[in-house]
Amino acid sequence: MSAVPASAQDACVPLSYLRGVDSGVAPHAVSRLRTQRLARSTRPFLSRGGPRGERCEGCRLRPSHCICALRPMLPTRAGFCLLMHDAEPLKPSNTGWLIADVVEQTHAFGWARTEADAGLLALLDDPQWQPYVVFPGEFVEPPQRVVHALPAPRAGVEPNQGRRPLFILLDATWPEARKMFRKSPYLDRFPVLSLHPDQVSQYRLRRSQREDHFCTSEVAALCLELTGDGGDRRAGRALESYLALFTEHYLRAKNQQPVQTDSDARRGLQDAISFVCPPAC
Repeated sequence: MSAVPASAQDACVPLSYLRGVDSGVAPHAVSRLRTQRLARSTRPFLSRGGPRGERCEGCRLRPSHCICALRPMLPTRAGFCLLMHDAEPLKPSNTGWLIADVVEQTHAFGWARTEADAGLLALLDDPQWQPYVVFPGEFVEPPQRVVHALPAPRAGVEPNQGRRPLFILLDATWPEARKMFRKSPYLDRFPVLSLHPDQVSQYRLRRSQREDHFCTSEVAALCLELTGDGGDRRAGRALESYLALFTEHYLRAKNQQPVQTDSDARRGLQDAISFVCPPAC
């Protein structure tokens, strides 16, 4: 890894006063959005916790704890559209970034109350996609918009034919997400997918007051389980395991502990990547 050239450092505001280190991996939708956000910043973003000093530009971790070489980018039938509140792309603990690490078809846009990004509107109108806004059904009016599962394939139509699911995730704190949902009228024409998972969130970097509130990458993994596509289910398992690995490395860097090269999180990620969904799943 090599340090970012001085000219590149001068071109944008540094992340949390930390010096970025080039990871050598290609930027994805969320990292490009972060670059755009930094370009219009007037002062550095101050993140809470996490390592001090250099930070890898590819995974946002200390270079000694970098996981870029373990990034499991996988093809999927489903796609994701991340609508990110203003500061989310800058937060080292943001997990929407992990979705873009794993799922090739991930798009990311900054949210604004007064206008929608032209690229976002074009994506929502793309005929290859069937958008679903992922949001708790208890807050949706009218309730007829709410669905709890994706439609089963019609008779005579292969599961991989037809419009592909595009999951729209509001990446923000819970109060911010509720505001985004209410003040985004261009989303009103789409069904709302309401999830009712059985497990409790395992996310440990930022804590919601409610155990049934999931971080963004956990929500994405649950969505991938619903499509009926084997590749999507494999990606969902990889995303769950990748979150566990990222969390482990983040906390070990924060606590100045060395990397465990044979941890349960690493083994879990390898098992998830090698998972092959049986035909009936």
